[in-house]
Amino acid sequence: MSRSAKVSRKTLETDITVDITIEGKGDFLVKSGNGFMDHMLSLFTKHGLFDVKIACVGDTHVDFHHSAEDIGISLGMAFREALGDCKGIQRFGTCYMPMDESLSRVCLDISGRPNLVYEVTLTDRMIGTFESDLVQDFFKAFTDHAQITMHVDLIRGRNSHHCIEGIFKAFGRALSQACAINPKAREVIPSTKGVL
Repeated sequence: MSRSAKVSRKTLETDITVDITIEGKGDFLVKSGNGFMDHMLSLFTKHGLFDVKIACVGDTHVDFHHSAEDIGISLGMAFREALGDCKGIQRFGTCYMPMDESLSRVCLDISGRPNLVYEVTLTDRMIGTFESDLVQDFFKAFTDHAQITMHVDLIRGRNSHHCIEGIFKAFGRALSQACAINPKAREVIPSTKGVL
């Protein structure tokens, strides 16, 4: 079984294509328009063992906000489409991720109910040309459109690059765990409601 999807989304601010395969090898081709974001999305892909292609042309002459948010929207839509009816998925995923002096935790539920709890305090507002506030905006857009509940916690950390890197790695691992098929329940939707 190969669960995959391709989403194209064009607005007056961004033109984005996302191509994903859940059962991947961690292959990535990411062109977001921002080097730091490329790095984070590549980490997410590699550690989640997804195959992901993302191409974004955005109004970066304004700033990177529209691109970061719209990539989150498009990636969330693609994951939702690739998951289909969610039969057999584990549904829940949790990962603690050490990254040098930082420790991050991501817990998520592919529930059909979008919600983001983001408890992250960083020391740096800017990392290169990337505004660290955009991490939360990206995850909010992703969770809304993937229709998942996600808790992101920075337990400790000094270096903001390390902190965000740990979060994206944990995001990949937790999402991969939640998307995985439970061999004991391949045809079962993991909910007493019968639907996610």
